[in-house]
This record gives sequence, structure tokens and C-alpha cells, in this order.
Amino acid sequence: MTLDLDSIRQTGNLELLARQLVEGFITGLHKSPYHGFSVEFAEHQLYNSGDSTRHIDWKVFARTDRLYSKRYEEETNLRCQLLIDNSSSMYYPAENNGKITFSILCAASLAYLLQRQRDAVGLTVFSDSVEMMSEVKSTPTHLQKLLGNMQQLLRQEPQGRETNVAQVIHRIAEKIHKRSLVILFSDMFSHSGNMDEMFAALQHLRHNKHEALVFHVTHLATELDFDFEDRPYRFIDMESKAEIKLNPGQIREQYRKQMQEFYTDLKLRCMQLKIDFIEANIEQDYQKVLTSYLAKRGKMR
Repeated sequence: MTLDLDSIRQTGNLELLARQLVEGFITGLHKSPYHGFSVEFAEHQLYNSGDSTRHIDWKVFARTDRLYSKRYEEETNLRCQLLIDNSSSMYYPAENNGKITFSILCAASLAYLLQRQRDAVGLTVFSDSVEMMSEVKSTPTHLQKLLGNMQQLLRQEPQGRETNVAQVIHRIAEKIHKRSLVILFSDMFSHSGNMDEMFAALQHLRHNKHEALVFHVTHLATELDFDFEDRPYRFIDMESKAEIKLNPGQIREQYRKQMQEFYTDLKLRCMQLKIDFIEANIEQDYQKVLTSYLAKRGKMR
């Protein structure tokens, strides 16, 4: 199932859409990824010599003659930061603000899924600076607040903002003190063009023991393949407003080569840092985003 990005911005209730997407996705799974959480505690683990005796379950010991500790929800549940790039390039294609619309709906679906699993979630929206940063909580009222923030973002128009992914990730790495999963939605186009800065920031995140999941949000047909008709066009940079007139056929081969090198470098560097890197083509199935998250969630248990 692909998303009708045009209708989402015009008529979509974000909370309803996120719930429908998540519940439809869960129904389609052959095996549920969820593990039940009780109010008291999440699960038992075998007691190891040297562990604290404070959480030993003595009732279980009386029945089994084996020592088990209770792992409470705050120990087993996930803390997640959702980062949405709100720079002007994310509002491409202009007819439906495609990349930002796709990112918002996928982030809203993840937030709904996280809260359903009793995981704590926070939202950061950024461009060349941090535009908003929420607390990280797991309550239903907090989810409502985040969805409201994203609904407002969905109605925005591009503001001529550039991107500074590195600055934001450095800030996140310093701010969050408990091991967390950081999920980034971005086209990874930085105004500085310095990829080393971006990956130094991601390395900072990994150094601080956080996990990362990068959704590289693209309109693949035009941004990678440069799939335009062979006729004169006027191309306008959505961030700098610089303009150039050309026939795509004159530069298509060189453009594709340079963009393929850029994408390959992104993937390779993420692999080196053990960061999950997922191509999120806005013309394809949104379920790839949810599936990738669940796979990462499973690894972190």
C-alpha cells in the first residue's frame, strides 16, 4: 500500500490515519512482534551472581528453587526520539510537499506504535536549528500532544530554511542520558555539503551508546534517476532559491553518477557506524518504515 500524499494534506486527520496504518499493518503481520507488559513488571530474568538481590522474586524461588529477578518496565521499555527534518528541500515535490508529508505520517504512525507498546517517545523538528523538542514520555496524553504538533507541521508551507543535521544530532546526543533509539527522517541534504560533519555527529550518538535508524527520504525517480522529459526546465533550489535553466538530457548521466556516489557514501558510512540506513522512497510502500523499526526494536531487546 502506498500513501496518497495529496489527499493527506487536504483532508487527513493525522491521528486517525496513523491508527489505521498501524492497525492495518499489525493485522497483516504473520507473527505479532509484541510482547505483553503487565502493570507490575515486564518479565523475569535468571538471577546471576553479583546482581542486586533487591528485585529477586521469592515467590518464584519457593515454587522452582531457582532465583529470578523482575525486570521492570523502565528497564525493558524503549526510549525513542523521532527527528523530522523540516528544511525547505523536504517540501519537494511542491505539488504535495511530498517528502515532509511522508515523513510526518510515518513518524506519527511510529509514535502511535511506540505508545501502544508502552515505549516512551519524543519529537524533535529541525532545519538549520531546532524548531521544537518535546519531552520523552509514554502516556496517551503525551501522544495526543505529539500528534497535534505533527498535525500543525503538516499544514505548514516551506519557509526557505536550510538544513543542519549535524548540529541537531550533536544536541540530541548530549541531551539524552538514557540509552535510546534515535529515528531520523531526512533527505540528508546539508547546506554545508560537508558529510564529515554529519557523520561526526552520528558517531557522537553511537559513542554515547544510542542506537540510530536513518530513513533517507527521497523522491527516487527525480532525485536519483533525474527522470524528467528532455525539454528545457527552470530548476529552483528550494533552500537557497538559486535558479538554473537546462535540458535534463544534457546532464542526466553525470547527475546520476554523482548522486549514486552520494547515496553509496551515505550507506557505507552508516554501515561503518552500525547505523541502520533505509531508503524511504515516498512513492513506495510506507510499511517498509514500520517493518524496519520493528526489526530494530527486536535487536534492542
